[in-house]
Amino acid sequence: MRGRVITQWLAGLLLLLSVTAVFLPSASAASAPPAAEKSAGPAVVVIPVKETVEEALTAFLERAFKEAKEAGAEHIVLVVNTLGGKVESAIEIGELIRGSDIPTTAFVEGKAVSAGTYIALNADYIAMQPGSTIGAAAVVDGSGTIVDNPKTVSFWVKEMTEAAKLNGRNPDIAAAMADVSATVSLSEQIGRDKKKGEILSLSASEAEKVGYSELTADNVQAVVEWLNLDNRTMIEIEPTIAENTARFLIHPVVATVLLILGIAGVAIELLVPGFGAPGIIGILSFGLYFFGSYITGLAGMEAVVLSVIGIVLLIIELFVPSFGILTLLGSASIITGVVIAAPDLKTGFVSIGIALVVATVIVVLFARTNKGRGIWNKFILRDRLTTEEGYLSADVRTTLVGQAGTALTPLRPAGTALIGGERIDVVTSGEFVAAGSDVVVVKAEGTWIVVREKESETK
Repeated sequence: MRGRVITQWLAGLLLLLSVTAVFLPSASAASAPPAAEKSAGPAVVVIPVKETVEEALTAFLERAFKEAKEAGAEHIVLVVNTLGGKVESAIEIGELIRGSDIPTTAFVEGKAVSAGTYIALNADYIAMQPGSTIGAAAVVDGSGTIVDNPKTVSFWVKEMTEAAKLNGRNPDIAAAMADVSATVSLSEQIGRDKKKGEILSLSASEAEKVGYSELTADNVQAVVEWLNLDNRTMIEIEPTIAENTARFLIHPVVATVLLILGIAGVAIELLVPGFGAPGIIGILSFGLYFFGSYITGLAGMEAVVLSVIGIVLLIIELFVPSFGILTLLGSASIITGVVIAAPDLKTGFVSIGIALVVATVIVVLFARTNKGRGIWNKFILRDRLTTEEGYLSADVRTTLVGQAGTALTPLRPAGTALIGGERIDVVTSGEFVAAGSDVVVVKAEGTWIVVREKESETK
């Protein structure tokens, strides 16, 4: 039964894992609208950039830009409203925008902060909604504290200034947005300077005055009209349900919880077999963990395959002891698969470490409190058939000891004797006893009834 249950949820694992408004210019004169490009297609594609800048957003934008190219789009409008995110993801998105053959406009709908500023700077044009802001692009750690590592700051400032230079924007302003030690004089344009120790942010009107925005507009339609593309079809590309789900699943906390459930569920099913539900929960948890990583492009099928191989090796260890070799190989395979599927090595190792500790506690507590209560245990024979438990494997004939009888057949040394009116298979200690001879029972052990010839007994 144990093997059948394991086989059933292993098959489920393999099946599951093989298995997604009107244009209103500002009071200040807006920059002259660019001449519409020669028609490369019939549509303007609108893509939202309204989430944290991380791997899921990168994967979504890669798909969106690909679909825009396949549709022969004439222009892409990125609707930016983000507080930023990971530097690595921002750089990848910047490369995606720069490498596209389709002209791009970033429309800052609310905030283009930190990594969002960098994304906007890589676009051909920037338009901003009244009340929106751009800037405050200093690198911060997980707690929101500004990072002062010289190498990190220098690298990020270089990326920001180069992005600003792409379309003739003042690189000193970009540096002032990213580096607290940078200074820039803006009093003539906006009436204030950026001093050392501050981080520069610009409002929509300020950005337009210093050349960081070509237009202040209320909505996307106004931007499209400014681009002289208002007679084109507008196509909006939104994240799919699978992409939104994946974004949730790869969150470090969610991913760690999935790993805890996955490890604990599989371990409980292996060590305390017969429940079924823990194994199913474990399989689904592992499946969701790798689904999120696969959809967001963090990992390919190799991570899934490694983890499946690891689980299979652990199962084999239960039936084919290998002195721990299979356990070590299986554990290493699972850990490698999990780490590969994580956003980065540090996050992967932290998640798997926490998951192993918590899962171990869960498994120990579960094993102690639920041993023998599995639903399948109703079909498993657990009673020991011992004499102490009241079970007898054969009739115990100790009451025959001392009784006399007659050999019905020659005893050579086994044969049949009539004892107490019952034909009984008997055996001697090795001597021959002729048929008809009187015998007496001297020992009864299980099915063995030992007799001796009565005459020799009386001598």
